Amino acid sequence: MATLFTGGCACGAIRYECNAEPIAMFYCHCRDCQRLTGGPYTPVVYMPAKAVKITKGEPHYYSTPSAALGDNKRAFCPDCGSRLFGGITEDGHGIAASSLDDPSLFKPQMHIFTSDAQPWDHIDPKLPTFEKYQESN
Repeated sequence: MATLFTGGCACGAIRYECNAEPIAMFYCHCRDCQRLTGGPYTPVVYMPAKAVKITKGEPHYYSTPSAALGDNKRAFCPDCGSRLFGGITEDGHGIAASSLDDPSLFKPQMHIFTSDAQPWDHIDPKLPTFEKYQESN
C-alpha cells in the first residue's frame, strides 16, 4: 500500500505514517480536546489502528476518561509536547490533523461533542453536528 499520510511533532523527534484511507475526519469539541489544544476543538483524522506506524521516536502516552472507550489513550511528544494521537484502541487511532505534514488533507465530515462547544466557536453549519458521539444508523 502507498503511504497516504505522514506527519510528526513540532521538533521532529516523533514521525509517523499511515497507509489506509481514514475511517472518519471530524472536529471534536469535548472539554478534553479544548484543554489539550488550547483551542475550541481538535481536528481528528481517525484511522484504522493497524494503518498507523510510528517511524521515529517514542511518544509518551496518558489516558483521560471517555464515555465510549472507558479510557481515551492519548499521545504526545516528550520533547516538545506536541499533541499527536488520541482515541487509540485496537480498532482505531485518532491523529491530530495539525500534526500532518500536509494538514490540507484534512476534510472534516462532522462536528462531535457540540454539547461542550464554546459560544465563541464558529461551527460550520454545512457539516452534521452531534451533541456527543456520531449517532449510529
